[in-house]
Amino acid sequence: MPIEDESTDVSRKWLGQQGTDHSFRQMARLGSNLHVNGAMMKIRHAGVDKVVRFGHWKPSQFSDRCLMLPLHSLGERIVVLGPSNAGKSTLAVALSKKLGFPTIHLDQLHHLPLTDWQQRPEAEFAALHDAAILRDQWIMEGNYTRLMPQRLARATGAILITSNHWLRFSRYLKRTLINRSDRAGHLEGAKDSIKWEMIHWILVKTRNSGAKYANILREAELPMVECHTAEALNSLYRAWDLPSRR
Repeated sequence: MPIEDESTDVSRKWLGQQGTDHSFRQMARLGSNLHVNGAMMKIRHAGVDKVVRFGHWKPSQFSDRCLMLPLHSLGERIVVLGPSNAGKSTLAVALSKKLGFPTIHLDQLHHLPLTDWQQRPEAEFAALHDAAILRDQWIMEGNYTRLMPQRLARATGAILITSNHWLRFSRYLKRTLINRSDRAGHLEGAKDSIKWEMIHWILVKTRNSGAKYANILREAELPMVECHTAEALNSLYRAWDLPSRR
C-alpha cells in the first residue's frame, strides 16, 4: 500500500482519539509502518500538541517509527522555511513537481535579475510578495520574517528544514563558485560572487535561526513537518516519494 494511504489511515486513528494524551510509545505504534529518521512532526487536535524530534533524542528513548503526516495534509499553499542553504529551494521544486503547484522563490522576488543579487526597493518586494500569496496554490520558499504574518495567514501547511551550519556553508561555496543557471532558486542572469556578509550570515548570524522559525510556525498552528538533519530531509524525500535531490 502506498505510504500516503497508510499514513492517512493512521492520521484518522490519531484524530479519532479526541482529547486523549497519547504517549510517544502509543504514537510510535500508530505509525509503525512509516519511517522518518530525524524528522519532526507536530499533531494538533482537541488541545493535544505533540512534537517528536528524532534528531534530538537517543534511539533508546523511542521507537524509530513515527506517525508521518501525509503530504496532502499540508494543503495547497505550503511554506518552506529554514536557514540559508538548508535545501529550501530544491525541496520546493521537488514538491511542485509532485503536486503540480507553482514554485515561488522569495529570493527571486527580493532581488533584481541580471545583477549580483541587488535588492529591490522594499515596497516593491512587499507588493510582489503580497500579490503572490493571493494565488490559490503555491509552494513558497524563503523566510523574510517581516512578511511572514500575511504569508502564514494564507498558508495551509508548513515545512521547516535545518542542518549543520558548516554543511550549509559548504553548499554556499559550491553553488556560488559553480553558479549553475538551472539551480533551483537561481536568480535570472545573476553575476554571483562570494560575499563576506553572506558567510557571516550563515556561520554566525543565522546559525541557530531554526529555533526562531519553529516558534513562529507553532504560533501559526499550521500542519507542520520539521527536519533537523540532512538525513531526516532525505527520509522525507523517500516518504513522500519526491523527485531525487541532485
